[in-house]
Amino acid sequence: MEQKDNNKDNKSKWLKRAGMGAFIFFLAKGLVWLAVFFFAAKSCSDFT
Repeated sequence: MEQKDNNKDNKSKWLKRAGMGAFIFFLAKGLVWLAVFFFAAKSCSDFT
């Protein structure tokens, strides 16, 4: 019985870590894309 509880705790911890990792990854990816579009628009507006 305790083995099942331990496996459930390990899976729960793994899912929380994976979720936080995914959140940080997509946050960083979104910020990079915002920076790309910002600098692209800034460079295009210099020519006008």
